[in-house]
Amino acid sequence: MEDFIAQIKFDEKGLVPAVIQCQKTGKVLTLCYLNRVALEKTLESGKIYLYRRSKGRLMLKGETSGHIQLLKEVFMDCEGKSLLIKVEQKVAACHKGYFSCYFRRLDKDGSSRIVEERIFDPEKVY
Repeated sequence: MEDFIAQIKFDEKGLVPAVIQCQKTGKVLTLCYLNRVALEKTLESGKIYLYRRSKGRLMLKGETSGHIQLLKEVFMDCEGKSLLIKVEQKVAACHKGYFSCYFRRLDKDGSSRIVEERIFDPEKVY
C-alpha cells in the first residue's frame, strides 16, 4: 500500500482528485478530493473517505445520509495525478437525492435538464 501511495503526486494543497465510479453500472458518481490521510483510511477501512475542501476536514462519504460507498478497486492515472475509484454505492451518491452527482444534462438548445429520478428526499435526511 505504501508503494502505491508513494507514486501519487498530491498537489500543492496535499490533495489528489478522484473520480468515483459505480463498479456495477460504470456510471460516474462524483468527483472528490483525497488527502493522504483520506486515502489511507479508505484503503484500510474499505469505505470512501474524502477531504471536504469547503469544510477543511476529513469526511466519510455518506456520514450524514448513511449512503456510504464501499471500495472495490483503485486505479491511478499514468502520471499519478488522479485516481479512479470503483465502489459499491449504497442508495445515492449525491446529497441532492440522486444516484449520481451528474444528473443534469446539457441539451442542444443550451439548457440543462434533470435526466435521473431522485432516489430520496434530502430534506428528510439532513
